[in-house]
Amino acid sequence: MSTVTEHHKVAPQPDALAKTVVVSWKVAIAYGVFTLVALALAVFAPREGDTTYRLVASDDDAIKLANISVPAMPALWTVVVLLAAITAYAVWATTAKRRVPLWVTVIFAVLFLFGFLTWAGAGATLPMIGLLFGSLSLAVPLIFGSLAGVMGERVGVVNIAIEGQLLAGAFSSAVVASAVASATGSPWVGLLSGSIGAMIAGMLVGMVLATFSIKYFVDQVIVGVVLNVLVTGLTSFFFSQVLSDNAAVLNSPPRFPRLPIPLLSDIPIIGPVFFRQTLVVYIMYIAVAAVYIGLFHTRWGLRLRAVGEHPQAADTVGINVNRTRFWNVALAGAIAGFGGTFFTIGSGIAFNKEMTAGAGFIALAAVIFGGWDPIRATLAALLFGFASNLQNTLSVIGSPVPSEFMLMLPYVVTIVAVAGLVGKVRGPAAAGKPYIKS
Repeated sequence: MSTVTEHHKVAPQPDALAKTVVVSWKVAIAYGVFTLVALALAVFAPREGDTTYRLVASDDDAIKLANISVPAMPALWTVVVLLAAITAYAVWATTAKRRVPLWVTVIFAVLFLFGFLTWAGAGATLPMIGLLFGSLSLAVPLIFGSLAGVMGERVGVVNIAIEGQLLAGAFSSAVVASAVASATGSPWVGLLSGSIGAMIAGMLVGMVLATFSIKYFVDQVIVGVVLNVLVTGLTSFFFSQVLSDNAAVLNSPPRFPRLPIPLLSDIPIIGPVFFRQTLVVYIMYIAVAAVYIGLFHTRWGLRLRAVGEHPQAADTVGINVNRTRFWNVALAGAIAGFGGTFFTIGSGIAFNKEMTAGAGFIALAAVIFGGWDPIRATLAALLFGFASNLQNTLSVIGSPVPSEFMLMLPYVVTIVAVAGLVGKVRGPAAAGKPYIKS
């Protein structure tokens, strides 16, 4: 009778596994820096007086909220104490190898913003509805651009050419809308034609990007940069040689009127900001929802994300990788091109050279800041739009903040957000990598 000795490999229990926790001090350090900034304002630049927050858009509002007056320095010192407490919590959480919740960062940001606005607006009245309304308006092209960036990278193509697509859309919408409106005498026909022209222009730029990136395996970043320079050069040339001499016919675009939504537009604060906008903004709401639902709740979105994450696996189940990439990059270009209409027919402004002013690159930063998610990228774009409009509002009320700093504020926020607050993020695995069928 033989005895068989079996050697079993005993799997280690979960409690026995060594856990490696990577501790990042980014959030705690960022909290500390902003707390010191608020403290420096309170100590070295005190301002006397009350800050009045105006919460109505006009005297014709159906529901009127009373103005709120806040004593500047007591409010700022209160904010400093609260910020210091949150910073201490962040230090403790990091030391204990715990993650600082996102809602804590939101509360910290709101407190700092309240303290800064109260300090900057001491002795003046801050039109909050105008500040928020303008922030949303300035964020419109950034949101369209970020949606294009999310779609492009989700399908595996890095869309550096968002700036060129926005600029091409702005140029085409102005020219087509002006010419058609002059020929037909109908502003609405001109606006519709200009919108279609902007989408076609953005799609063409996207197709060029897709062709060189997908078919000829050219580095996607290089192609995007070249396209931005090309579109800037072409639009500047046509502006100087064609539009300047025929401005009345080719560069006098009609404007989308504001269309208040009944009942919703009368909601205090929210109504005037979100529901007294133009058709471009309402289409933006639909676009954000459509891209989000399409990416995460449809077969199209599943295939798109599969191509961007693991193209070889997608190919094995019958998905044409390169064709999927090509048409989705073209669609993303059309979305960005429509976003370019904000600069001209969306605002009633004639086209000018380089009028997008780097909005495409800020939109690309919103894509990264938002973790390649349409909703989060939209929120990031709103943050950048708020920073842009804040410098306009503070300049009007006579804030002591230097105008040079206010002009660079949107870009500072972009750098801080992407470099300091994003933390560890992972984009689509196959983004920027051409697929060669084996």
